[in-house]
Amino acid sequence: MVTCSGISNTGKLTTKVSESLHRKCPGLIECSFAARSDPEKLRDFLAHAKRIVIVDGCSDCCGRKKIKELGYDPDIHIVATECGIIKNGMEDPRFDEIELMTSIVREKIR
Repeated sequence: MVTCSGISNTGKLTTKVSESLHRKCPGLIECSFAARSDPEKLRDFLAHAKRIVIVDGCSDCCGRKKIKELGYDPDIHIVATECGIIKNGMEDPRFDEIELMTSIVREKIR
C-alpha cells in the first residue's frame, strides 16, 4: 500500500488508515509506504509487490502520480474525497473518517 500521507486532513487520513489496517487486519497488507518515501526504497517495494494499492487523500492523487513517475500503475486506487471525505485544511482526521476509509479500503482489497 502506498499512501499520499500529505499534510491536509485527507493526507493524514491515508496514513491513519494504513496504521489501522496493520492493527485490525494483520496480513491484509504486507507493507505500506508514504508516497514521499525515498524513491529507491519505494521502487524496490513496488518491484516486489503482489498488488499495488494506492490510497490518496484528494483529487491531486499524489500517491498515484509518484508511482507512475517510477513506472508503475496501481491495481487498486482509492481517493478519500471520492468516498465522501471532505478536505478541510490542516485539521486532524476524525475517528469516524478513519473507520469509514479503513472499511472501504479493506473491502476493496479483499
